[in-house]
Amino acid sequence: MKNFLLNLFLIVLLFLTFSCQTNTERNMISKKLFGKLDSGENIYIYTLTNLSGMEVKIINYGAIVVSLTAPDKNGKLEDVVLGYDSLGGYVNDKSFFGAIVGRYGNRINKGKFELDGNKYQLTINDGENHLHGGLKGFNKVVWDAKPIETDSAQSLKLTYNSPDGEQGYPGNLTLTVTYTLTENNELQIDYSAFTDKPTIINPTHHSYFNLSGSTDNTILNHELKIDAEYITPVDKYLIPTGKLMNVENTPFDFRTFHKIGERINDADEQLKFGRGYDHNFVLNNFNGRIRKVAELYDPTSGRLMEVFTDQPGLQFYSGNFLDGTIKGKRGKIYNYRTGLCLETQHFPDSPNHPNFPSTRLDPGMKYTQRTVYQFTTK
Repeated sequence: MKNFLLNLFLIVLLFLTFSCQTNTERNMISKKLFGKLDSGENIYIYTLTNLSGMEVKIINYGAIVVSLTAPDKNGKLEDVVLGYDSLGGYVNDKSFFGAIVGRYGNRINKGKFELDGNKYQLTINDGENHLHGGLKGFNKVVWDAKPIETDSAQSLKLTYNSPDGEQGYPGNLTLTVTYTLTENNELQIDYSAFTDKPTIINPTHHSYFNLSGSTDNTILNHELKIDAEYITPVDKYLIPTGKLMNVENTPFDFRTFHKIGERINDADEQLKFGRGYDHNFVLNNFNGRIRKVAELYDPTSGRLMEVFTDQPGLQFYSGNFLDGTIKGKRGKIYNYRTGLCLETQHFPDSPNHPNFPSTRLDPGMKYTQRTVYQFTTK
């Protein structure tokens, strides 16, 4: 009997040891060469995983999320973000797939703003306006990357030092973005920044989501809910007018779930300007603390993505400029509205609208932001 119990104990011990080794191996952050820039710099792809099998792949070019898998209602893991298979795709990309954009995400009217009586002219890259950091924003630079592993999560810390005058912005700015994949199937994005001169800052994450797991499907059947009573209406150049517009009785009322395609073609001036949804929603309960602000649901796959942030705004973009000319991952063509963005942010053109929340950052101050995309099913 003693021998039997001893043997049983040894078998259990070996099983537990093997399981721990397997989990440790499965949880290690991997780093592989993704490609080489014309400048000769190596670009690496980092893979973060959790115990549920979910994974996120990130490159140190543009701090770009290349892929993000999430389980459907049957437990099947599929990639739910758009992107490319090769570095060349991202180098030539004009759609900001998966990137961190900045210094200033979204648009600034004619690229002009003023701080303390000093006038600044940013590079122009969107008609007459400045968009997502200019001709060479944070999506087109190499970031320093540092993998971080703990018992509960895996992270990738990326840092970029933006010199004074880059794309017209004042001040030497250091921005750190940390992606964390948690055991709760969350992609958490933390930002921190410092400057040595008064400047403006409004970085955001620009993944295009398609929760069906296949870009053979559009996002028009996705159901969306946004906790916002107002949007910042825009002119025909997509620059905010400075006013707020109540969403009640408009196609912009997502306070309860609506299919994205339900009202997207309504005869509405704002939809006409954006060629669909490309608008900043004024999020409720902004007090600098993180809260749930949006939910995106795909009825076919059962995937639900909840968005949490401490930011005052959310740009909902319905993929209106995807036109079938982009060949993405696995050779798939990205057609009209096969992906959507939910970009947590401050408002577009804030430096030119004193009534909008400030995007100013001064020396001695620390900029911080946190956004979380959590994936479940229902």
